[in-house]
Amino acid sequence: MPESTPENHVIDFRAAEQLLAARDPRGAVKLLDSVIAAHPENTAARLLRARAFFASAQLRGAELEFSLVLEREPDNAFAHFALARTFERANRPEQARRHFRLAAALDPQPEYLRAARFEEATGPQ
Repeated sequence: MPESTPENHVIDFRAAEQLLAARDPRGAVKLLDSVIAAHPENTAARLLRARAFFASAQLRGAELEFSLVLEREPDNAFAHFALARTFERANRPEQARRHFRLAAALDPQPEYLRAARFEEATGPQ
C-alpha cells in the first residue's frame, strides 16, 4: 500500500474528481476516504465526497457531508443547492425548499431561482 503523504492525497483527490466525472462515484468515495481521514478539515474533499455519495444514491452520506460543508461555509450556495437536491431525492420537501431558497438568496443564478420557486410563496396577485 502506498505511503500516506500530502502528495498522495492530492493525487487521490484529483483521481476522485476524474472517477466522479467518469461516473464511478463509489470509486471516488473510496479514494476520498483516506484523504478525509488525513485532512478532516478539507472542505473541498468533503464537498467532492458529498457529490460522489449523491451520485451513488447514498443519500445519508451526502446529507452528512453537505451539512458538514455548510457548518464551515454557511454561505456556500452550491452546498445549499446540493443538500436541497439530496432532501428532494429523499422525499423531504420542506427541508429541500428551505435550502433551495437559501441557495437562490446567496447566488441568484437561474437554476437556483427555478428550484426555489419563490413565486409559489407569494401566490397569485
